[in-house]
Amino acid sequence: MVMRPYTILIICLTSVSTAWAHDFGTLIFEDTFDRTESQEEKDEPGNEWTTSSDKTAKGHKEVDLRDGHMYIYTHAEANHATSVRHAFEFRDGTLGLRFKLEEEDDSLTLNFADLGLKSVWAGHLFKVTISPDNIKITDQKTGEMDLKIRDARKENRHSPELEALLATKSMTLPHKVTVNEWHQIYTTVAGDKITCSIDGVTIGSFHSEGFAHKTKRLLRLLVPKNAYVDDVKIWRRN
Repeated sequence: MVMRPYTILIICLTSVSTAWAHDFGTLIFEDTFDRTESQEEKDEPGNEWTTSSDKTAKGHKEVDLRDGHMYIYTHAEANHATSVRHAFEFRDGTLGLRFKLEEEDDSLTLNFADLGLKSVWAGHLFKVTISPDNIKITDQKTGEMDLKIRDARKENRHSPELEALLATKSMTLPHKVTVNEWHQIYTTVAGDKITCSIDGVTIGSFHSEGFAHKTKRLLRLLVPKNAYVDDVKIWRRN
């Protein structure tokens, strides 16, 4: 009889601790992919996800729901990495998801965009690219996807000043991600700072002005080869 209050207290403290560790704000989107497709010929991710396959892969299937996960792969006839997209809106917030890379040369990019922003190519704001050996955070709004900078590079109008500027727009954080294993990533946007954590460990933060863009409206999951994704959640802080 004496032990019961003590046991209940421990359970309550554990629950509070877990809730505090994931207090990212208001949950505005969640998908566990626990559904099936009606056919296997075309992409059918469901839950208002869209894909790029019609434009970049001649309509070939590149997204498959398998055993409660979303498997993304790029078809042999595709001319671009597969893009799987979902709308959302926040200024500051957090994206969390589980992922698995199949091979050492696989990668998964979390691309945040605002299609209403016309000063950048295709609305690109910033991206977080997950590879087996590192995590790379890139400010695209004031870097590589700014239309003036992008046009200059396409026309080979390079300069030491431009390359020096672009070098300040990204940060590579060394971190080993084991292939063929599931991992959890959280990417948090707070003003001009992005912080990434994987499997409960904070990998690092990076400051850049483009991150503070006031409206993030679209998530793109970009996969040049193969990746599994599950348990996608988006929280809004403001």
